Amino acid sequence: MSTDTRATVRVTGVALRAMLVFTLVLGIGYTLAVTAIGQLLLPWQANGSLVTDARGETVGSALIGQGFTDAAARSLPGYFQSRPSAAGDGYDGGASSGSNLGPENADLVAAIEDRQAAVAELEGAPVADIPPDAVTASASGLDPHISPAYAELQVARVAAERGLAEQEVRGLVAQFTEPRDLGFLGEPRVNVLRLNLALDELAR
Repeated sequence: MSTDTRATVRVTGVALRAMLVFTLVLGIGYTLAVTAIGQLLLPWQANGSLVTDARGETVGSALIGQGFTDAAARSLPGYFQSRPSAAGDGYDGGASSGSNLGPENADLVAAIEDRQAAVAELEGAPVADIPPDAVTASASGLDPHISPAYAELQVARVAAERGLAEQEVRGLVAQFTEPRDLGFLGEPRVNVLRLNLALDELAR
């Protein structure tokens, strides 16, 4: 075997051993370590922030929005409604996306006007009182939150439909209103799924 051949074999062997070691350490060991740390320190978040109902059944994730409509896509009047979704056919976790339409796009303008009319009819409110998140989708199409203003707009309808006092429903809204992150990042927001589950608990 020539010197060049031996050198090539030696270098190849070193490269293969290095690849094997790094695969074990970084590809397997690191992954297992991060997974274990996540399960130990933040198990709820590491497992998808799953939300369960009173029966212990998983009904969704606190991080992914969903619609509260009937089979004909009509809003269920006894539930707070989420903001619109442009993800797939709506709230599709496998197709997270916004509409990517500009503010002067005719299709977007028409969609917003249609949503304004629908929300105004559902809530019995003038269009001027409808907050932006009630008629526009988020960049992900999966925002699980609505603004406190949109939640307040829905209080009267939900309370009337469920036979509850408006003040009681407002108390639940306040309970599930999340503050700004670190006290200054973002805006206060209301988690719709968790709020609606709490409403169902009141009916039990």
